[in-house]
Amino acid sequence: MKKLLLLFCVFYNTVLLSQTVLNSFSLNLNTPLENGQIINIEDVKTNDIYVFASDKEYINILKYNKSLFLKSQFKDSIKNIRERTLIGHSISDDGNPLLYWATNNLRNIRIIKYHLETKTSKSLNFDLPPNTEYIITTFQKNNMFYMLCKETNQQHLLLYEFNNGKAEVKMFDLSGILFQNDKGQNLAFKTMIRYYPIEKMDTENFNSLDKTVNKTKMYVSNDHIFLTFDYSLKKTHVLDLNLITTDVTEKNFNQPVSKASSKTSNSFFYENKLFQININKEELLLDIKDFDSGKTLKSVAVSKKDSIDFKNSPFLVQINDKKPQEIKTTAKFLKQLSALNTGISVFKNKTNTFISLGGFAEYQFSGYDYIQTNLLADFFDNDYGGYSEYSSKMAYFDTMLNQDLEFVKSKQSEPLAIDNLFYYLNTNKNISLHNILKLKNYYILGYYDVVSGQYIMRKFTDGYYYEERNPIINKASLSKPYQFGNLKFSKN
Repeated sequence: MKKLLLLFCVFYNTVLLSQTVLNSFSLNLNTPLENGQIINIEDVKTNDIYVFASDKEYINILKYNKSLFLKSQFKDSIKNIRERTLIGHSISDDGNPLLYWATNNLRNIRIIKYHLETKTSKSLNFDLPPNTEYIITTFQKNNMFYMLCKETNQQHLLLYEFNNGKAEVKMFDLSGILFQNDKGQNLAFKTMIRYYPIEKMDTENFNSLDKTVNKTKMYVSNDHIFLTFDYSLKKTHVLDLNLITTDVTEKNFNQPVSKASSKTSNSFFYENKLFQININKEELLLDIKDFDSGKTLKSVAVSKKDSIDFKNSPFLVQINDKKPQEIKTTAKFLKQLSALNTGISVFKNKTNTFISLGGFAEYQFSGYDYIQTNLLADFFDNDYGGYSEYSSKMAYFDTMLNQDLEFVKSKQSEPLAIDNLFYYLNTNKNISLHNILKLKNYYILGYYDVVSGQYIMRKFTDGYYYEERNPIINKASLSKPYQFGNLKFSKN
């Protein structure tokens, strides 16, 4: 199961999260942990909310209006798709949902349209054409379902657009794009994405550092797909794929130049700005560039001898799921980062932009290798002691910018809605399946409660929630928990 990246809340015994139960519905899913899936989505045209919850026998469909009152429900057998995985969804022009069920090898997709008024369903088959090598990623946009694929033996990307059960394919020709490493060696596109697989970023939600440290990232924005490549320490290579014209535009953005030899670098694309980070043991460099003009909007340089006065959290380091430790000095923090894969994550809430700067790495090794070669001694430079076959390490800190890209020094700010949601998710063991839906000003956590046998939707907003009947809790007694975003904890 994918790791959850959660906050470290100092006062978790007294703080009540800013959340509200919206509704619940009895489902009684059969062995949900083994066979279940849950998705909740919004119809962008009507703002209706759909819930799709399945077990090994049935798919349950709940339709709510924009005020989250239940409008209709439908329960259908999945006997003909029992060995398949739900990989996507769309909404047809007549308002009925379609689900996309794929085989394990993703070569065949069964598209099922569910007619909620008549309580019937109709299925279609889609076979991935022979010239399609594999599916890179899938995404939803404007009620349609998309698959981005690699074309076999060609420097092409294929985008399949599914609308009303019909598929249209668009081809992006990358054969004229030059990929070149810092040594001047040319790299084929297929080689590039094999060594640095494309990781899709969620432009509506926080992306954790274990995702953003990837060297090749994909962003969907309006009618464009942006691919950013950080395989070079000297530059960020960006491809702009126009979904309307299928034109491919290439841009290069130089990384900030360090006085010392660059150890690791990366970038993050957000709201038409490119955030670039370059780190070694001596200094940390951050540039913010306008994507259209290439102009540097902000440049920050911090040496190991400096104190980072613009950070809104401590320097934190965490091994596996153990309790995070605070790093006191910039020099020690940079030493930790230089041994990791660097990443930066950007997320906006209301007027401020929240940034996580740090690194993440995950290794598989044996105790014999560790003792004999000591290759990971610097990597596991910590007070935990011991090691495991699979180990991960994360180090990071948070900062915040206002609309003028000036740092906001606020160590007493209240937690974000996404902070509250993930903390709730981590501390409630009755949750077996869940899905997160972001609306305009809040998040909805939809989950299946194994104890009550109900599907529950909770609304999460920014800040704390204070209960009058608890005289211990008051605003004056609360201090800021660590702004989370990245820390991960075991439920055990």
